[in-house]
Amino acid sequence: MNKLLPTVFLLSGTASVLNAADGVSPSPYELTELFGLPLTNTIVTTWVISILLIVGVRLSVGTPKLIPGKGQAVIESLIDGLRGLLEPIVGKKAFPMAFPLLIGLFLFILIHNWSGLIPGVGVFGHVEHGHLTYWMRPANSDLNATLGMALIAMLAWLVISLKIAGPKFFIWELFGNKADKKETPKPVYLMLIPIFMMVGLIEVVSIAFRPVSLSFRLFGNVFGGENLLTSMTGMAPYIVPIPFYFYEVLVGVVQALIFTLLVAIYIGLMTNHDEEHAH
Repeated sequence: MNKLLPTVFLLSGTASVLNAADGVSPSPYELTELFGLPLTNTIVTTWVISILLIVGVRLSVGTPKLIPGKGQAVIESLIDGLRGLLEPIVGKKAFPMAFPLLIGLFLFILIHNWSGLIPGVGVFGHVEHGHLTYWMRPANSDLNATLGMALIAMLAWLVISLKIAGPKFFIWELFGNKADKKETPKPVYLMLIPIFMMVGLIEVVSIAFRPVSLSFRLFGNVFGGENLLTSMTGMAPYIVPIPFYFYEVLVGVVQALIFTLLVAIYIGLMTNHDEEHAH
């Protein structure tokens, strides 16, 4: 063990110097092909970390018991905490459908944000033309991964909104006249109809850009963190980068929460209304 640690630090420092020389690539490296499709280092990391997460949760929890063990208690505390945070946002009616999506997004994003801090990720690889092509890289540093998550989240938003609120309320929420018909003079009410329709068109455009904002925000923060750590470890690989590693731990939590809360808010805007408005 005493001999292994200096070796790991040496490999990390060497890799950082190689990467710092020409920066971190904004796109993943293609390692090989699988069934005619490119297999990149971010895909490999996604598979490895996801499998380890699933196996780790299953081993730590085991068979759920009435008196939970340590692993089960940790998972239950996480679920209860996220339930208390997300249920008031999405509403009680949408919560059973939305919660599996939201907790899945939070855990997936959090673990893969932190995966770049694991020893060996972004370190081991092969050198081509003086540049280190490393075999593993955080999944969320790949724009394809963050965009895919954002598209899945917005597709789920559409399904949950139509299922819980109903198509009629969904269309009214976008294009309907929000003025009170009983208290608004009829000429004014009629004049407001095209205004609200135009506002609805603007809202549709903003909805279309939600996957873009979600994906680029997450990708930009993770990719920026990669560059930060690479630069700092390239300049002083052994002591100076330690505070920045703790900083990236915090950034990983914050970005996972932001992504999850934004998706929850999008769902809640359509589903968390009084009973008389639904359907």
